[in-house]
Amino acid sequence: MRKALLRLIDFFYPPFSRWLSLHTFRYLVSGGTTAASGIVVYYIVYNWVLHQEDVKLSIPYLPNLITAPVAALAIESLITFCIGFILNKYLIFTKSNLKGRIQLFRYGSVFVTNILLNLAMLKVLVEAFGFYPTISKIIITVILTIFSYFSQKYFTFKVRK
Repeated sequence: MRKALLRLIDFFYPPFSRWLSLHTFRYLVSGGTTAASGIVVYYIVYNWVLHQEDVKLSIPYLPNLITAPVAALAIESLITFCIGFILNKYLIFTKSNLKGRIQLFRYGSVFVTNILLNLAMLKVLVEAFGFYPTISKIIITVILTIFSYFSQKYFTFKVRK
């Protein structure tokens, strides 16, 4: 399965070979797949699972009400976390010799960091600098993609010598 997926990704690589290494291209395809699946999952959860209705909770120490967009984002994040980790571990960064549980913990740390950076940068760009939200999201996505690539390569899935 892995070889078939890599052959499919590599088939589209030649036009990009001037600007990107094969490894970076594979990472971008993997990340793009994760992002696209996140959008689809968010849509399904928000519209078909939650029916655009807020979630009422009666669990101590948790908020009594979670809005539908936030609940959909939380569910989508859990699913894309799994998809992203599996793609990165078994398709992109296969040479890492760290234990799987360490990779999972580190991937989770980078994932949470990305969410926090995303929120903070969105707030700064939109509220402080007055950027349009969609333009801000594009800028942030580019910055965090670069950050994620190096975090995954040199931290989460690093190869010990």
